[in-house]
Amino acid sequence: MNNIKELVLKTRSYRRFDNSAKLSAEDLVSLIEITRYTASAANLQPLKYIASAEPKTNSLINSTLAWAGYIKDWEGPEPDEQPAGYIVVLTDQQIKSNADIDIGISAQTILLAASERGLGGCIFSSIKRDKLKNLLEIPDYLAVSIVIAIGKPIEKVVIEDISPGASIKYYRDSESVHHVPKRKLEEILLKTY
Repeated sequence: MNNIKELVLKTRSYRRFDNSAKLSAEDLVSLIEITRYTASAANLQPLKYIASAEPKTNSLINSTLAWAGYIKDWEGPEPDEQPAGYIVVLTDQQIKSNADIDIGISAQTILLAASERGLGGCIFSSIKRDKLKNLLEIPDYLAVSIVIAIGKPIEKVVIEDISPGASIKYYRDSESVHHVPKRKLEEILLKTY
């Protein structure tokens, strides 16, 4: 990988993984550790993490996730295509109630670091939060913010430029290639001075 643009282009939302490519808890902790050095609003650092590379716990976490909202006929990956690990990102409500900026920075940092290591992931905000809190016995003062699936991706993801007004909904073609429409620069750049 030569530059940040290449790394960002490689860092996609992957939803199918080689489940035989195992991860250790230490692999996930090393991704979390990098987030300690990222920016945090007012430097409050309200995020906490749970890392799971254990199949039984992974199965519990997986049962709380909605995998692909735009793909209506797909419930999620088959058991042999599920991620090898999960990172649950929590917000410590005793420090800060809304940590959206920190969550975004943390999630992207984790995915970039995973991509650099030949891994991939997917960020989930569609979560059965109460169920997950009960399953993992998460204390009340910690809010479930997002879940990040991590593993060795096996699907091909293609980025496609779209014209103004075209659908932004991702989709899979008949060969299971995942297509991700992106607005062109001309549509998102309002002015330059």
